[in-house]
Parts: sequence; C-alpha cells; structure tokens
Amino acid sequence: QVQLVESGGGLVQAGGSLRLSCVVSGRSYTKYAAWFRQAPGKEREFVAVIDWSGDGAYYTDSVKGRFTISGDNAKSTVTLQMNSLKLEDTAVYHCAAAGSVWPKSRLYVASAYGYWGQGTQVTVSS
Repeated sequence: QVQLVESGGGLVQAGGSLRLSCVVSGRSYTKYAAWFRQAPGKEREFVAVIDWSGDGAYYTDSVKGRFTISGDNAKSTVTLQMNSLKLEDTAVYHCAAAGSVWPKSRLYVASAYGYWGQGTQVTVSS
C-alpha cells in the first residue's frame, strides 16, 4: 500500500520561498516521485519529478532555476524547495508517485502516476 502525505503549503509574498514535503509510505513500490499543481479553472500541471535512484530530476520550464526537487530515501520523503515565488505559482500542489514509466516522456503526464497525495495549497500574494 502506497500512501502520500504532503505538508508545507501556505501564504507567501511574491519573491519569497516555501518548502513542500511529501512522505511516501510504501516508497519501495515506486520508482518516481513528482509534484504537480492545479490552479483554479486549470488542468493539473507537471512541476518536477525525481528518480528515487538519483538518476536525475526534471522540471517544467516555468520553474527551472527557482524550484528544486530532492528525495531522501531513508526518510521516504520528497521535497520541493520553491524560491523566487511568483503570483502564477499559486495552486494546489500534489505529490505523486509511480513505478516504472515508459517512455520517460510520460513522466510529465498525470495519468502515469498511480498514487497521489491530498494536496497542499500554495498562495503567492503581491
């Protein structure tokens, strides 16, 4: 049984930082952990993904250089450090996990992930 629990959302001013964490119970059944976000009236959007084996991390273009995803295998935790936050980063952020995914291009698609957290709200104010 794989369960994901996020924490760390909140309200921050533009230019500020937030750190999201996700504990992945049953992590050994998964290979990838990712963050997606969904703003009101918009579709769920890929943000970042990491391979638990440390074989790389990938980001959507709009967060490159500002967000960093990292994984701690010992703590079964994936973290998203968000810096230089912008108004357009406001959304509910969801942690997701998946086993093997092929082709790797599917890692950017929500349907590739079978396990999801409940989401945590991130609000960036001006």
